[in-house]
Amino acid sequence: MEADELDPLVSVLILVVVAIIVLSVFLSFFPIMLWISALASGVRVGIITLVAMRLRRVVPSRIVNPLIKATKAGLGLTINQLESHFLAGGNVDRVVNALIAAQRANIPLIFERAAAIDLAGRDVLQAVQMSVNPRVIETPIVAAVAKDGIEVKVKARVTVRANIDRLVGGAGEETIIARVGEGIVTTVGSANSHKDVLENPDMISRTVLGKGLDAGTAFEILSIDIADVDVGKNIGAHLQTEQAEADKKIAQAKAEERRAMAVAQEQENKAKVVEMEARVVESESQVPLAMAEALKSGKIGVMDYMNLKNIEADTQMRSSISKTDGSTDGKDGR
Repeated sequence: MEADELDPLVSVLILVVVAIIVLSVFLSFFPIMLWISALASGVRVGIITLVAMRLRRVVPSRIVNPLIKATKAGLGLTINQLESHFLAGGNVDRVVNALIAAQRANIPLIFERAAAIDLAGRDVLQAVQMSVNPRVIETPIVAAVAKDGIEVKVKARVTVRANIDRLVGGAGEETIIARVGEGIVTTVGSANSHKDVLENPDMISRTVLGKGLDAGTAFEILSIDIADVDVGKNIGAHLQTEQAEADKKIAQAKAEERRAMAVAQEQENKAKVVEMEARVVESESQVPLAMAEALKSGKIGVMDYMNLKNIEADTQMRSSISKTDGSTDGKDGR
């Protein structure tokens, strides 16, 4: 009996579960609530169209909800435009929000341009907001040197507004910062003195603005304001000091080169003196042999030889006497 009583209950539970599964599958392919919401908002979307979106792997809510917003705002968009942008990898909701914001701000922006900006990787909604509310970009500290050699450090704030017509293919904020830095360096470098820059910092703003730095960028420069100007190092004096130190090292190197050449020349001269002394000694060693040969051959006599020896002895004696007199004079002088 108990088994017979449980069978109907189990059957009911199974039917409920099957019904829930079938209803879930049906609602996943047939978004009835989304269709009802679109009809209530005045958007004519067929249920077959929503099912076809499922088959094309498009989430219907990501198309229908932005379409409802666009219809309420009076943009006049079609479901095919939004679906094609979604299939291309774009953000449909962000594009619709940008179009609504542009319409409220009286900024001319069509769907094709907004979709192209979104597909280019830029935030089209942020661009529209920046067109309404300009953005301030603060540059890093830019160091430049005036003609008097004094370093000047400048920080600027650049107020820019997005240029929607140049968002596709236009340069970004990094280019603006680089161009402003280049203009600051050029202006400070052309100043005769750093005092001129400190007295008239607006000369930097006027010069930089006159260069048309926003050409080819996605922004329009409204103003350039100098936030801070500081005096840095005396670069000119530092460079002159380094140049003098370099010249000193070059002069020392050249002097050391000349000293080494002089020492080498001295050593060479000493070697030549030693060589000449060796030749003298060699020549003197030939004298006794020549004398013996002369005596042997009879070219000189014995008396001539004796007279020569007496002359040599007398010369040595005179030399000894002169050395003795010189040393005695030295002692007396002390």
